[in-house]
Amino acid sequence: MKKLLVVLLPSLLAGCSYYNNLVERMHTDKLEYQCDEKPLTVSLNNTRQEVSFIYNDKSLRLKQGLSASGARYTDGIYVFWSKGDTADVYEKDRVVLHNCQLQNPRR
Repeated sequence: MKKLLVVLLPSLLAGCSYYNNLVERMHTDKLEYQCDEKPLTVSLNNTRQEVSFIYNDKSLRLKQGLSASGARYTDGIYVFWSKGDTADVYEKDRVVLHNCQLQNPRR
């Protein structure tokens, strides 16, 4: 019985991990933007209410914050703010990616 448990337990844990990763991917959308400065790929995870993207070789993960309009995500330094098919990225209140247009938006 103990041998069977030793063999099955890692398989069960691996299966749970695989399932969690699968569910996570199902709730994450890849959004492609073309900004004035350069392209931007954003991963939007609705379940976690966060976005992640790479800016200046830094991997950023921003949590959803308060917004009067649109969707605003921040880590206290960087802000990703989207409204409709457009977005901007700020670093310490300075726009660093401006006029980002969503490519192939869903209708």
